[in-house]
Amino acid sequence: MMYSFTRRVALGMALAVGVAGAALAEFPDRQVTLVIPFAAGGSTDVVGRIVADKMGENLGQQIIVQNVGGAGGSLGAGQVAQADPDGYTILMGTVATHALNPLILKQKPYDPVEDFAPISLLVLVPNVLAVNPELPVNTVQELIDLAKSDPSLAYASSGNGTPLHLSGALFNSMAGTEITHIPYKGSGPALTDVLGNQVPVIFDNLPSASGHIQSGQLRALGVTTAERAPSFPDVPAIAETLPGYETYTWNALFAPAGTPPEVVARLNEAAVAAMQDPAVIERMAEFSAQIVGSTPEELAEHVSAEMAKWEPVVTEANVSLD
Repeated sequence: MMYSFTRRVALGMALAVGVAGAALAEFPDRQVTLVIPFAAGGSTDVVGRIVADKMGENLGQQIIVQNVGGAGGSLGAGQVAQADPDGYTILMGTVATHALNPLILKQKPYDPVEDFAPISLLVLVPNVLAVNPELPVNTVQELIDLAKSDPSLAYASSGNGTPLHLSGALFNSMAGTEITHIPYKGSGPALTDVLGNQVPVIFDNLPSASGHIQSGQLRALGVTTAERAPSFPDVPAIAETLPGYETYTWNALFAPAGTPPEVVARLNEAAVAAMQDPAVIERMAEFSAQIVGSTPEELAEHVSAEMAKWEPVVTEANVSLD
């Protein structure tokens, strides 16, 4: 019997949908690449590798970590934005890639909203305000008082436009201080000079600074999250002195825009399950990472809120990078 043209088209479309559905049902059928847009060894890299191992177990396929550093995370993020939207290339995004860089960079290699499909917000990681022990302050308020009487006071950060630089800019704005920013090429060099008292104050990631705080080489004045960090319960939150102050580093998974919703859902399921694993929870607790494990919709809302929060800070600090 001859099929009519309409019936043949309908059958072809049904077959195509069936093939696509089968492909999605099999996802993933090969290894997945997780792009970490920073060099190996940092907190984002550590979080990424822990999550990749457990997610790979949940998906039944290995997740290969690929470090693509440069331009404050923009090189790696831009690479994922241009990847095939099939779920086999995903990004470990951060506040830098999805809130700060789009506000700071003159040349914008991607749109943080239009070019990505959110998967899950994984963890929040505190930053910390610390000083060399030779600086005669023991509290956030004492630092504010000293800064208002000593215009030469300076703070170190891991670089211009980084979350740590802008944590200091937000502090200045809310405290009414003008502590001078000294940018470094990474937390390592910044810590070296603060430990040597070349610069007396630093904003750093808590995981990076924790060993020096525990040894007494640094004095922690406050963590930047709204509440105290479980690993340092005796260190106040800056918000206890400056109500409403809150910054942190966060890690989240993104796929390229256009990734099928079924694939995003599968990746989200594997990511949330990974964040609920006891071994992963234990590892994250070692550096005070607060586990989230959100839905894609919650991550999208988080990115929008972060951009809204940081835009006036970036404008006031007059930060702009080529």
